[in-house]
Amino acid sequence: MPNKTLRILIADEQHFHRMKIERVLNQLGYYRIAPMYRLVEVLNVVEYGSEPMDLLIINASLGLQARLDIVAFCMDNPQIRHVLVYDSELLGVPSIPLGPQRKLYISSLPLPDHETIGRLMAAIDTGHRSKIPAAGKFPSSSNEEEIAPDGIRLNAVVR
Repeated sequence: MPNKTLRILIADEQHFHRMKIERVLNQLGYYRIAPMYRLVEVLNVVEYGSEPMDLLIINASLGLQARLDIVAFCMDNPQIRHVLVYDSELLGVPSIPLGPQRKLYISSLPLPDHETIGRLMAAIDTGHRSKIPAAGKFPSSSNEEEIAPDGIRLNAVVR
């Protein structure tokens, strides 16, 4: 059963992207979600929030427009517990193997799909664990993808 008290922030300029991600989270049982379309809104919520955000799902393009290093900002910010940065090809961040302390997930996907979000939520919501495949490489329709020890499929970076 999902932890319905998790605080989730979605940041993307595209209304359709925000709504699609929110719909997937709703289908997974998460409803405490704040969609935002400007980086300044996200920075204000993080800066002046009374309690940390459990998850920030953000499009990499928001940081590029404002010339903000999203990766460094999120890693050094105690007000953000976990972050998924998607469409990371814009960042030019190299892949890094999974580590035991996962706070930052970086995905090359232009928009995280249902499976990616589901595995991410299973990893960060300790009260909600699903069956996940073993670590290693598994073929996909587009290319091989890396499966983390906790089963998150991100085609991506995890720090």
